[in-house]
Amino acid sequence: MSTVDVKALGKVAVLMGGSSAERPVSLMSGEGVLKALRSRGVDAHAFDPAERDLGDLKREGFDRCFIALHGRHGEDGTVQGALELLGIPYTGSGVMASAVAMDKVMTKRVWLAEGLPTPRWRRLSTEEHSREIVREVPDALGLPLIVKPAREGSSFGVTKVRGYSGMQEAVTLAAQYDPDVLCEEFIDGDEVTCPVLGEGEASAALPVIRIQAPDGNYDFEHKYYSEDTRYLVPSGLPEAEEREIQRLVVAAYRALGCRGWGRADLMIRASDRKPFLLEMNTSPGMTGHSLVPQSAQAAGISYEDLCLRLLAGATLDSHPTAAQP
Repeated sequence: MSTVDVKALGKVAVLMGGSSAERPVSLMSGEGVLKALRSRGVDAHAFDPAERDLGDLKREGFDRCFIALHGRHGEDGTVQGALELLGIPYTGSGVMASAVAMDKVMTKRVWLAEGLPTPRWRRLSTEEHSREIVREVPDALGLPLIVKPAREGSSFGVTKVRGYSGMQEAVTLAAQYDPDVLCEEFIDGDEVTCPVLGEGEASAALPVIRIQAPDGNYDFEHKYYSEDTRYLVPSGLPEAEEREIQRLVVAAYRALGCRGWGRADLMIRASDRKPFLLEMNTSPGMTGHSLVPQSAQAAGISYEDLCLRLLAGATLDSHPTAAQP
């Protein structure tokens, strides 16, 4: 990363906090990024959109933004759209890719259209939360199954349902986070995640991480605070399996039109070792427990270099054309 001209990056805002359910995690991510960028001489400043007007970015002369926001109003295309209007380049995916990837149902539709494997699913709209409809879901998807909000992250509102009697409570919980509820076939096997860096044909996968959580329960607590969760990188998977997961993840990333960076979560079915794509994170965590920095480290990229590389790639969907006379 010695080729990056730090001065040319200008005045940088690290967007952190925000108003989503993932605010505490975003603050941890943002503090880590801020410290890393400053350690490399970047003129970086913390900026919390929940407490500041985004217009201040323009008024205060910020040249680019590192988006360390997670969830709604940070990872869903809304803040990306605001930055497009302000003309301030930002890290990560653009408006459309961010919006689609945030919506797990839309993501699945794109992946299925591209022939990419994802678990069988059923979307329940607000009008379909009645006991009669909810009880039919296990007939189609089997048990156990996963119930989660269609647009949320960090395992908020997620339930593993083992019997018919648990369905209504799971749907009610998920609906507290999003009116659309996603019911998904449970894939029994290894849980893995794999980051991608870059854009288009130049995008490439980093090493796969295998996740071992207590009792297979990789919830919010085990993601961010528990010391019991193990992250295996190198993954210990057969080389051909690791390569296939990396190929799938890059294909999934490109199908959604992602850029900058992202991280796909997958399950590998124990019975036949077939991988299934679960979701794509377009603004992954950057905390001490986060997975992208761990994978990058295994590839020889330090946390500081990763932050600098992402910042240097900040861009806009729209490239301003020259003013007409």
